[in-house]
Amino acid sequence: MSEEPGGGVPGAPPPLRDIITRHAFRAKHALGQHFLLDLNLTAKIASVAGDLAGRQVIEVGPGPGGLTRALLASNAAHVTAIEIDPRGVAAAEELAAFHPGRLTVISGDALALDLTQLVPAPRQIVANLPYNIGTPLLVGWLRQIGSFERLTLMFQEEVGARIVAAPDTAAYGRLAVLAQWTCDVALALRLPPEAFTPPPKVHSAVVRFLPKAEQPPPELFATMERLTQHAFGQRRKMLRASLKPIGGEALLRRAGIDPTRRAETLSIQEFDRLAKLLRSAADDEPV
Repeated sequence: MSEEPGGGVPGAPPPLRDIITRHAFRAKHALGQHFLLDLNLTAKIASVAGDLAGRQVIEVGPGPGGLTRALLASNAAHVTAIEIDPRGVAAAEELAAFHPGRLTVISGDALALDLTQLVPAPRQIVANLPYNIGTPLLVGWLRQIGSFERLTLMFQEEVGARIVAAPDTAAYGRLAVLAQWTCDVALALRLPPEAFTPPPKVHSAVVRFLPKAEQPPPELFATMERLTQHAFGQRRKMLRASLKPIGGEALLRRAGIDPTRRAETLSIQEFDRLAKLLRSAADDEPV
């Protein structure tokens, strides 16, 4: 494990192992915690986010603060750390004292917070997400992805693979459609279990999300969520059956899509076409 040089020098934050001991840090399974303490790796993750000059960076789940330190070592204008665990809040507040005016600590549940109201633009999220809430956090941010410049997020490798999956593959599903419909996505880094404390049972992956210039309005995004929920809810069924509650065969024929196909064979463009037709039909319904 690599510690920052000069960790005991006056004016520098104490080494991470001292923070862990002082705040009795033991990863809580209920919070999906696996701490990344190797500062060489946290610096690499921060570098994946690109040039952070002038950016407002949001970190969710900082834990003992390994990635927080890397973000503060960058040229980011400001870092906002959101933490639900009181131990992590205390550790982040201790680190904030060494970086006056550059680190804000918010105690709260990221799932319940609107980050666009908390942090000014231009804003990015760079985070090693808690495993148990990584997917719902991502979907929530995708709903307002136009408000972010970039997301650099770590997930379990299986989740990362689902995000970047191509059509006609086993991993391709709802998460891939929502992410790739709104962003250019790339798997930027893969980390082994032994990089973490405690080691998870799986590898982890850092995924980079670059929002597309044109974003769907909220009503269309909600329609796509509904469409993909039906389409992938019963993967083995033909689309004419899985989409029956929302238009079924008639909707598919209007979109020029063979009703006997299955959801995993559709491209992002085909899902886009279906969502727009479904939205249009909803708009045309009498009030």
